[in-house]
Amino acid sequence: MKKTPLNQIHRELGAKMVPFGGWDMPVQYKGIIAEHLSTRNDAGLFDVSHMGEIIIEGDPLEILKFLEFVTCNSVELLKDGQVQYNAIVNEQGGLVDDITLYKFSNSKYFICSNASNYETVYTHLLKYKTSNSFEIRNESDSWHQIAIQGPKANDIFANYLGHSLDSIAYYNFALMPFDNEEIIVSRTGYTGEDGFEIYTSIPSGIKLWNDLLSKYKDQGLVPVGLGARDTLRIEAKYPLYGHELTADRSPVESGIGWIVKEKSNPYLGYDRIIKDKKNGASKKTVGITLSEPGVLREEYPIYSMDGSEIGVTTSGTHSPSLKKSIGMALINKDHSADGKEIYVEIRGQRKKAIITTGKFIEGSVRKNK
Repeated sequence: MKKTPLNQIHRELGAKMVPFGGWDMPVQYKGIIAEHLSTRNDAGLFDVSHMGEIIIEGDPLEILKFLEFVTCNSVELLKDGQVQYNAIVNEQGGLVDDITLYKFSNSKYFICSNASNYETVYTHLLKYKTSNSFEIRNESDSWHQIAIQGPKANDIFANYLGHSLDSIAYYNFALMPFDNEEIIVSRTGYTGEDGFEIYTSIPSGIKLWNDLLSKYKDQGLVPVGLGARDTLRIEAKYPLYGHELTADRSPVESGIGWIVKEKSNPYLGYDRIIKDKKNGASKKTVGITLSEPGVLREEYPIYSMDGSEIGVTTSGTHSPSLKKSIGMALINKDHSADGKEIYVEIRGQRKKAIITTGKFIEGSVRKNK
């Protein structure tokens, strides 16, 4: 298995390590519930160095044409310093990966992709690169990435750096000097809370991790593993590749149809994706809340009240914030109305649940300015 540069430090902190997407990663330190609530109430620090970083640089017109062809969101709308939630699509209109796309300038973009997918993403991008006027570089092994998330994240990180970060709006980033290098500080995250994802060299990333935990423990900052990362993202109703997002589901089916845009020059899988966008896919990704005792997990069958099988759960957990079981599911469109009662089969028993199309929680995440 691959290891992030913080692997030994996680072990010294007492983390329980597990395999994840080919990586040896911490699932928890003191406990999933404690780490989850610390992030919701104060701040949590996450090692996300297993994520992928891909640079696209060169001729502005050719890069824009290329990015518009391989993604379903409108790249031309991006301004310098902005981050865009986007998805790389395949020939069938399914998803290669959901990504965040950073625009440095018309001639330079930066893609952050999922840990288990970045090599696939890189190969896919190279497959459709037809111009020699720009280059695509997989720099994943060179970058270090951590995330600080929570209501206190802004104050903690601003205090550490010694200057305000209020000028960085939600889904924007800034380049900053740190320890004799230029780092990327992005107001993005995967928890529903305010915070930053910080891209640095490996030595600077290790220094940041150690400094932040040692200096701000008294303010409630704790290291957080993959367990709480998952419960936090489900509460925020954020999809995860391999669960809600897959190679055979369109962005609309997967619950990220809001990023699908019509374009004058069609992208990969365009006809299917736009058809789903205009007419609605036959299946829809929704939130569900369990009405009876039990815990939702993935791959549980879902039934209508008359007993017809109508879908399957894609993610599930016990919510530490709400103290009830919540999850996401792919179900037939006709049964996707908010508040509709359904059954979820858990270990042979059918339990009542309710379709929840709105947010499970309202975190401290900032709105676009």
